[in-house]
Amino acid sequence: TVKHNASLLYTYNLAYGGATVDAALVKPYADTVLTLKDQVSGLFKASYAARTAPAWTGADTIFAFWIGVNDIGNSYWNGADSTGPLNDKIVGVYEGLAKEIWEAGGRNFVWLSVPPVDRTPMLTAESADAQKLCKEDVADFNGKIAVMAKNATAWEGVNAWVVDANGVFTGAIEEPGKFVSTAGLKNTTAYCEAYENGTDAQDTLIASCGVPVNEYFWLNTLHPTYPIHDAVAETVADALVAGPNVC
Repeated sequence: TVKHNASLLYTYNLAYGGATVDAALVKPYADTVLTLKDQVSGLFKASYAARTAPAWTGADTIFAFWIGVNDIGNSYWNGADSTGPLNDKIVGVYEGLAKEIWEAGGRNFVWLSVPPVDRTPMLTAESADAQKLCKEDVADFNGKIAVMAKNATAWEGVNAWVVDANGVFTGAIEEPGKFVSTAGLKNTTAYCEAYENGTDAQDTLIASCGVPVNEYFWLNTLHPTYPIHDAVAETVADALVAGPNVC
């Protein structure tokens, strides 16, 4: 990691596109997707828990989690009577996986809230009722993330942070100038199909899109472009500098 950090920082990314927390609760789009459960119980415990290659300690390592979009996107339409209990189960697994990392020596944990999925082009193309169901599901899931983080502070030696990624997304959508990295956004509601599968550069311009890709908030129906990722990264860095915010 080379931006927003003041010292040398090695980043190990175990995430997998399309992942849910546990396929037994919410299936990913394909059976080959590695869920968070797979990432922790398989990848982390198999390759990193021994703390030898690479060498790490609880004091010099941060474990960050950002997941939930696919759990919500693949279930929100069932409504609160269904998704509330489902989210209890999902976040219960989520917390258990974090505890497995704690048992392996992890002590610093950062949880990012789920962004406003209801504001994505995928959802704004749906009915107002669908958007409402999704927004309510996101709020419920994020509330349970906060409780999970609070629970984690009871584990010996834990420092815990919750970063409001939802608020960063919402702020940039409604007021791009709120963050330096998103100040150049020209379109925060739509996306250009010519950009939807990614571009060769962060500022690629295809004439039919009107403005460069990095002046759109959305890359496609669900994923955002680079500027908002940068704003979230800066928010994480600021939170870490300020110290644990869950106690």
